[in-house]
Amino acid sequence: MEDRAPRPLSARAAATRQRILDAALAEFALNGLAGARVDEIAARSGANKRMLYAHFGSKEELWLIVLERAYAAKRAEEREVDVEYLAPPEAMARLVRFNLRYTAAHPEFVALLNQENIHRAAYLQRSAEVPAMYSPLVDSLRAVLKRGEQAGVFRRDVDPMQLYVTMLGLGHFWVANRHTLSTIFGQDLGTEAALEARERHVVEVVLGYLRP
Repeated sequence: MEDRAPRPLSARAAATRQRILDAALAEFALNGLAGARVDEIAARSGANKRMLYAHFGSKEELWLIVLERAYAAKRAEEREVDVEYLAPPEAMARLVRFNLRYTAAHPEFVALLNQENIHRAAYLQRSAEVPAMYSPLVDSLRAVLKRGEQAGVFRRDVDPMQLYVTMLGLGHFWVANRHTLSTIFGQDLGTEAALEARERHVVEVVLGYLRP
């Protein structure tokens, strides 16, 4: 007998599931997987623990789904960044700005990644979805680098993956450590002015590296 596809959720059940996922994202970002409490997630979502387990099975499975959704959300926004018709330096600057701005706007994503790295990506390795979510930003970088090389405005033989990781690091570290950095330097790095200053700097760093 063939397996039947799962029945679609009712509107009410789908809404409950979404509330649980939103509550879990907030709780996991704040306390990590180990520190998050199912009771708190249930309370935040207005659901009960029985319903939470019915939808997701366990706290660990809920963590993985939240992580997958966080990756999917970033990949979806990456696909919307159109740089095809911009000159290579302007296109590269837009990609750098996008990554920094996205990271700054979603500190919960940074928190989830930090926690998953503490677990040595043990849960991410179980995902059938995330490995298939190849970053569109890498393809965009590759295309812009090629155009820049052909125009003579970028150096040759730049590894798109290495540049991508560098761009991530320039934004991720700043967001992940903004509280300690603000304390050390005696200024609030969470303001728009601070973000604009960081934005100018990282664009200059990347474009400076790419000059032939």
